[in-house]
Amino acid sequence: MLYHFAQYLSKHFDIPGIGVFQYLSFRASIALIVALLVALLFGLRIIKFLQRKQIGEEIRNLGLEGQMQKKGTPTMGGIIILTSVLVPIFLLGDLTNIYIILIIISTFWLGTLGFLDDYIKVFKKNKEGLSGKFKIIGQVGLGVIVGATMWCSSDIVVREKTDQINSDQVITVSNYGENDVVYVTNPEKTTKTTIPFVKNNEFDYSMLVPGSWDVDHILSWLIYVLAAIFIITAVSNGANLTDGLDGLTSGVSAVIIIVLGVLAYLSGNVIYSGYLNIMYIPNSGELVVYAAAFVGALLGFLWYNGYPAQVFMGDTGSLSIGGIIAVFALLIRKELLLPILCGVFLIESLSVIIQVTYFKYTKKRYGEGKRIFLMSPLHHHYQKKGYFESKIVLRFWIIQLLLAAITLVTLKIR
Repeated sequence: MLYHFAQYLSKHFDIPGIGVFQYLSFRASIALIVALLVALLFGLRIIKFLQRKQIGEEIRNLGLEGQMQKKGTPTMGGIIILTSVLVPIFLLGDLTNIYIILIIISTFWLGTLGFLDDYIKVFKKNKEGLSGKFKIIGQVGLGVIVGATMWCSSDIVVREKTDQINSDQVITVSNYGENDVVYVTNPEKTTKTTIPFVKNNEFDYSMLVPGSWDVDHILSWLIYVLAAIFIITAVSNGANLTDGLDGLTSGVSAVIIIVLGVLAYLSGNVIYSGYLNIMYIPNSGELVVYAAAFVGALLGFLWYNGYPAQVFMGDTGSLSIGGIIAVFALLIRKELLLPILCGVFLIESLSVIIQVTYFKYTKKRYGEGKRIFLMSPLHHHYQKKGYFESKIVLRFWIIQLLLAAITLVTLKIR
């Protein structure tokens, strides 16, 4: 709202300083500060409200050290995160930007899905929460919305830098008072995405289907939609499985969002995208404002969620965080970097899959189920081994920082 109001004032009135709102760096910085303050100032009030309503976490005794001490800790704290993200983005974001519209829809969609799950657990006293099939339906639905919009929207295009100086596709970029002319290709609807460690680092989903151009074009987009569904579901559930220790998911996710924000800035800037030989995605830089707000919200929530936690994010937070990360990566066409960037989520998910699969296999073959890990997800395995919760969380953060660095390095190592 403030952004659009500032645009109006700048257009009709000569007000000194009002032009700062056109700069992504300014709006992103303010968005981070606003989100952090909203989380800090209103977070405690929300926690006290949850305590009064006795919205506490039901804890099963799994024999983990310090586990039962967490009984009664307020849950559904994801409300703090989502509120702290949405307030600054409505104030400072360009609400006509297709990328911002999609990410806001994803925030509401996933927040509602997670809230329903927590509501059933807390108020209906059903420990299973929302049925797994309904969660999947919700995640699939969002995947269809995002994939179909990427397919059909004329505002979502890719332009690539070219050396053909006779091209009429020119972008003039102002740098420190001087104008640089950059030649780019025509706007293109494409299913291309970025892949790591490859010199010509673009993969086109159309390469997966043979046939005539028309059929190939349609099938490639259908495959893209299916990929979007899989990625959103996988990352959302991965974040959900990681949410088991105080501060673990919020800290890991903050690092991931920072990297995605950097990638969005680079992809939305014709100079930097050309220098790094990555796709130039017009108007995607606006997502930097959302990324900054998300980081501020997560850090503000971490203030209360750090060990020992005063509040848990619940599925309202964890399902939303993972899904938003996936959608964000899809919008800037960096989804194939997620196995590296979201390596913590991936390892946590694989530990559960391996544990369950091996248990079922050994039970069928030997009549008695055996386990590879002492407990899954993986962070509980280390708890069983006697590691302090805070040490596990800290080491996972360090691993996530390493993965973030590797992800950024892939831009140059090909």
